[in-house]
Amino acid sequence: MINLLDIDDLNQAEIARILQLSHLENPPQVLRGKGTALVFEKPSLRTRNSSEMAIVQLGGYPISIKNEEISIGTRESVQDIARTLACYHSLIGARVFEHAKLESMTQALQESGLKVPIINLLSDQAHPSQILADLLTLQDHFSNLEDLEIAYFGDSNNVCKSLVLAAGIYNMKVSVASPPGYELDTHFMDKLERLGFEVNLTSDPVEAARGCDVLYTDVWTSMGQEDEAQKREKIFSPYQISNKLLNEASPQAMVMHCLPAHRGQEIQAEVIDGPQSLVWQQAKNRMNSFRGFLLWLFETYPDIG
Repeated sequence: MINLLDIDDLNQAEIARILQLSHLENPPQVLRGKGTALVFEKPSLRTRNSSEMAIVQLGGYPISIKNEEISIGTRESVQDIARTLACYHSLIGARVFEHAKLESMTQALQESGLKVPIINLLSDQAHPSQILADLLTLQDHFSNLEDLEIAYFGDSNNVCKSLVLAAGIYNMKVSVASPPGYELDTHFMDKLERLGFEVNLTSDPVEAARGCDVLYTDVWTSMGQEDEAQKREKIFSPYQISNKLLNEASPQAMVMHCLPAHRGQEIQAEVIDGPQSLVWQQAKNRMNSFRGFLLWLFETYPDIG
């Protein structure tokens, strides 16, 4: 049984099958009569709507649970919440602040012998469901993923880390342009070395953008960092994806953003709303790729739940 805590829990062949299944217009009802628990410690727009609708399209019953209803780790332990939800549901998705909570859920179910997968809907370290949507979007537009060159601009956050891992899985060239002090951390770089993946780290956004096929960015201030917003705006302003930066890239280059977007900060309005933007295809593919992942999951592990 697989738990999807980050994108490297999947190999290239498995991702390829997921992307293939994401295009099915009349998918088999693999979740018919099955409940799915979706735990949201953090607010959500795209993740909640896309995952709920994907589950409904497969015949399942999504139950979304807000943190104020269960107080993760306060009213009840993370482990007991996971064990309880596994009594009723065939899978558990969770959007949490700390990645360690997902690891605790996984360990608790494994120790209990419960075959209910844990799916990371976002943590402080990873966002695999977003990256599956990004890969689907890139494949739809460029066809061949292996030949792409991607540049990420801004904070080396959860999305950045999962994107770099996905690039490694597909042997893409990937650069990350971040201000000093906001680079990929040593622990993550050690992981890349163990996996044999490479990334070009730079503090120069022009260097990262030059000749690339895809320019990707995210908000400068993530949830839980609001007190740093003013400081970060000054530090990150040179890393905005602007028309000027886009002109450094390949003439066919496209722009991606996982949303929510702050126009005038990490990206210019003319860019995100312009003809070289894939942002709304990304948003739509959050549902399609999650549906594809669930189809693959139950195709591969029919005895789960």
